[in-house]
Amino acid sequence: MAPMTTSATSTGRGVVALLAAVLLVARPGAAADRLPSFADVLARAEPAVVNVSTVARPANEEGQPETMQDLLRRFFGQPPSGGRSLGSGFIISADGDIVTNNHVVAGAEKIRVRMATEEEFDAKLVGSDDKTDIALLRIKAPRPLPTLPLGDSEALRVGDWVLAIGNPFGLTQTATAGIVSAKGRFLGAGPYDDFIQTDASINPGNSGGPLVDQDGRVVGINAAIVSPAGGNVGIGFAVPIALARWVVDQIREHGSVVRGWVGVAVQAVTPELARSFGLHGAEGALVADVVSGGPAAKAGLARGDVIVRWGDRPVQRSRDLPFMVALTPPGTRVPVTILRDGKERSIDVTVERMPAEGKRESRAAPRGGDLEGWGLAVESLAPDPRRGRGPRGGRCHRRSKPSPRAFPRRARTRAGSQPATRTAARAAQRSVALHRDGAVGWCTSISAFLKELQSRLREPA
Repeated sequence: MAPMTTSATSTGRGVVALLAAVLLVARPGAAADRLPSFADVLARAEPAVVNVSTVARPANEEGQPETMQDLLRRFFGQPPSGGRSLGSGFIISADGDIVTNNHVVAGAEKIRVRMATEEEFDAKLVGSDDKTDIALLRIKAPRPLPTLPLGDSEALRVGDWVLAIGNPFGLTQTATAGIVSAKGRFLGAGPYDDFIQTDASINPGNSGGPLVDQDGRVVGINAAIVSPAGGNVGIGFAVPIALARWVVDQIREHGSVVRGWVGVAVQAVTPELARSFGLHGAEGALVADVVSGGPAAKAGLARGDVIVRWGDRPVQRSRDLPFMVALTPPGTRVPVTILRDGKERSIDVTVERMPAEGKRESRAAPRGGDLEGWGLAVESLAPDPRRGRGPRGGRCHRRSKPSPRAFPRRARTRAGSQPATRTAARAAQRSVALHRDGAVGWCTSISAFLKELQSRLREPA
């Protein structure tokens, strides 16, 4: 029995050795199939990627929206007045059009572009858009320039390979690889946030550089990172090329971006609000404010309407609406489907051109204690002579011009464990129970409700 065991063992070892040899031979090819080389893609793309340097003129930062200032400081920092900044860009036309980020060239007194060949050119700012952080530059070169083709960011899928090319920390022609981590990211920089998230390394100096797919087509413009220390931690963001292409076309045609506008501010429909309005789900955009005399007001839209469809496109989230409106050419008449008092109806709205900053007349959201603007009044209850008692609480009621922002028909003397006292009625700071048609919808502190509502208001669409 011993010899047979030895023979079987030897045979087994031989089989294992043979399999190991086969695996060792096959492994390089298998690895190559799983991890393709990007060398050919980079060889085609890198000649069209440029370094953008600027000398900033002393300027007041108040020219930028506060949210964008905070965002850029957090992600990249900004040079002091008169300082230099470095970024990236890429050539989209042989005659010298270059796309980069607005924050790379904002406030620049002088812009220089350095090619992959080390040639340098003065660049002219054709136009920029701070809402999407896109800028278009132009240089004059003695010969046709290499260009990068634009791809389809809408066709990108989470998990697709992408390459980020740029000049991080001044290190020219640096390429990093990663995947699409997510799409449609909202960072709070503005109403048109729709970032591609990637784990390809993006660092200071990458701003404005291309994010390309495996075919070497631009699918995004590297714009921001999230990092506690200012460097890459695998969370980077790029502006989708579909949006950037539209912005560039607008700048080429008009010198600036022409957006559609209807004059509403919207907020998200939360599950609580959906139940209060009798909706089936937390979808659509709740109209929180209407600009007096604006297109929406002229058409009959009112605060409290829930916009569920813009033309033939459903409005899934409140932040979808500003995009839809902005991309609609001024003068277009659009059927808008809304829910009002639980019933669906259609209202035609004629889109106008978005006014310049500071010229949009909009009623500001009232502060916590300013209830009149919300169509809500709070008053003390008079003593009840029949019971020989003082007031037992406060009363909430609608004004002569009701606002759908204030849901109650009447109020109880308690909300949860909090009494609605005379002081609470005067100051509107304590909790009251808000009712609709005799049924408790939800309870909240009025001031907290208004504060939360203010915080959710979007830029007027």
